[in-house]
Amino acid sequence: MSKVMMTATNGFDGYEISEYLGFVSVQTVLGTNFFKGIVQNITDMSDQESDKLTSKLEALNESNIEKLEKIAEKRGADAVIGLALNYTPFSGNSVGTIASGMAVKLRKTVSKDKTVIKELYVSNYYNRLVPRPVKVALKGLNKDVELQVTFYNYNQDDILAIRADVELTNLYEEKMLIKNMDFTFEKGNITQIESQAVECKLPAKDIPLIKDAKVIISKYVTTRGVYACNDTPINVTMPLHRLAALKEKRGIDAVEKYRTDGMIWTCNCGYVNEAGTDECVVCGRKQEDIKSTSRFNPDEMIDKMKEKEYVIEIKDILMDNIKDIDSEYRMELLEIMESGLQYERTRGNMKDTVIEKVEKVFEGR
Repeated sequence: MSKVMMTATNGFDGYEISEYLGFVSVQTVLGTNFFKGIVQNITDMSDQESDKLTSKLEALNESNIEKLEKIAEKRGADAVIGLALNYTPFSGNSVGTIASGMAVKLRKTVSKDKTVIKELYVSNYYNRLVPRPVKVALKGLNKDVELQVTFYNYNQDDILAIRADVELTNLYEEKMLIKNMDFTFEKGNITQIESQAVECKLPAKDIPLIKDAKVIISKYVTTRGVYACNDTPINVTMPLHRLAALKEKRGIDAVEKYRTDGMIWTCNCGYVNEAGTDECVVCGRKQEDIKSTSRFNPDEMIDKMKEKEYVIEIKDILMDNIKDIDSEYRMELLEIMESGLQYERTRGNMKDTVIEKVEKVFEGR
């Protein structure tokens, strides 16, 4: 800095104090000749005399500040903070003017911009052995936004690149389609591969509004060649919060609940297998490992719960079915009901929250 800065406050915007160099002060004494007769005749002072006195005091203050600046500069200071200007009376009608403050060194503060990060499970999927998009990560800083996609690589092919469109949906149900994004990989021959970050035109301020992501693959490259993906992806039918609960219980590639009608069975990966197939054709999951051991169907119970209005009524439906529910779930469901009843007394209707928690208990079954 070329000049020592002065402030009556404790600092400057955009700077932080790096070192305190000590207290500095300057004092000037006004003699008796200047103040002679002023004290006795202060009430009769003319405007001209008042202006003269004010100008003299202002000039002295400016002079003191200049002197204070030079003293602080000699100490290597960038600024003087807590600047104070005072007058001190002495005997014989003389007055001292004092300028004082703390000499400090400053450094510019580094702007700490907040990084905005959001991860979303992909809500569509391909029902065959191609790289399956499972998660989209958005990272924004200022105006720059990067996008990464995680793929599930069932065959553990050595994937070099994937070209795809990414469709983002915000809370207002507005969609943004980013076309022909090229994703590359440092290591593409493992089950779960994460792409390098790719810049996208989404404003960073919009990231918190994004609620859903879909990925549509057009082609992908392995060490064996280039492959087109002409299939139309399937949209996940369950709500996003239930999709998240399913993935937490059944794996990041899970998109459907297990179900069977005796002729076919639907795997958690979404592929429909013939009844005589013990393992899923796409993901290799064994039917015995994923099918429910209970004959209880929670969907009918949950549908009845949705017809009710209050938690106390929902709990009655649970109690009507409690004997048929697997013992491993009973305590968790009862705790959900008791918690819902307590909150409903103070916060109002908790029906939707309680039903959502009940749904999560049975996700993946």
